[in-house]
Amino acid sequence: MATVRESLRRRLVGLASLRAVSTSSMGTFPKQVKIVEVGPRDGLQNEKNIVPTPVKIKLIDMLSEAGLPVIEATSFVSPKWVPQMSDNADVLKGIQKFPGINYPVLTPNFKGFQAAVAAGAKEVSVFGAASELFTKKNTNCSIDESLQRCDQVLQAARTTGIPVRGYVSCVLGCPYEGKIPPAKVAEVAKKMYSMGCYEISLGDTIGVGTPGIMKDMLSAVMHEVPVAALAVHCHDTYGQALANTLVALQMGVSVVDSSVAGLGGCPYAQGASGNLATEDLVYMLAGLGIHTGVNLQKLLEAGTFICQALNRKTSSKVAQATCKL
Repeated sequence: MATVRESLRRRLVGLASLRAVSTSSMGTFPKQVKIVEVGPRDGLQNEKNIVPTPVKIKLIDMLSEAGLPVIEATSFVSPKWVPQMSDNADVLKGIQKFPGINYPVLTPNFKGFQAAVAAGAKEVSVFGAASELFTKKNTNCSIDESLQRCDQVLQAARTTGIPVRGYVSCVLGCPYEGKIPPAKVAEVAKKMYSMGCYEISLGDTIGVGTPGIMKDMLSAVMHEVPVAALAVHCHDTYGQALANTLVALQMGVSVVDSSVAGLGGCPYAQGASGNLATEDLVYMLAGLGIHTGVNLQKLLEAGTFICQALNRKTSSKVAQATCKL
């Protein structure tokens, strides 16, 4: 382990020394990026086998130790629809609450919000989509109806002082509708922001986007929502997650969602290989001299732990490379 750690340290030092040359022609990047770790929720929610509650708690604690500023802990959805998250209250109550780290939970409706607050949630997330067909199949309602559900949560959250984050799915493509017009994404994002979501996470749910499409979509959304309130959430189905994230950074986005070991994926996407791996994101940002506050070595250890627990190989290229050193 010491040899791997030293090799990793040298590599990061080398990347930093090249930074002045490598970034000179790449545009302006944010000095700091907030990483929103979604592995414990988005990464695990579609696992076929139920992950034991102590494993989920240990994973979140290890991610906290790694210094991730935001860790989405669980979701308060009906156990009938997502049995993996039926231990939501136990997970939220069992984790160590590190100072300065936020542990939001996903709440699809008012009932979920009430359960989350009762379990001690201090921040919640709501979700919508830029595709009518996806919304219908995912939540059995229209986009307008799903936004009404979000508004119910936001109204309740205002009275309790709980901040609400908003997700918009299918921003670069839909498994049912194909290409999604950037104007539609901008419309949904604007509505969620106007309702009171402090941050809007734009999700390439099935990972079909490319940098050009990302640029067009973000350009449209930035006309309606301040860039400081935007985040990107890229899936790596076609291997484009880092490239799409890099474009977003160049356009001023400074919040990125990712999942340890690249866990997750959309059940609606054929061959979906999961979210952007947090390890790969941290490695790229370190090479650009962008501060994250995340300890890559401890992050790799968290990835190793959950992959062993799930009996699967990591999807992180950085983890694959460093384990061979």
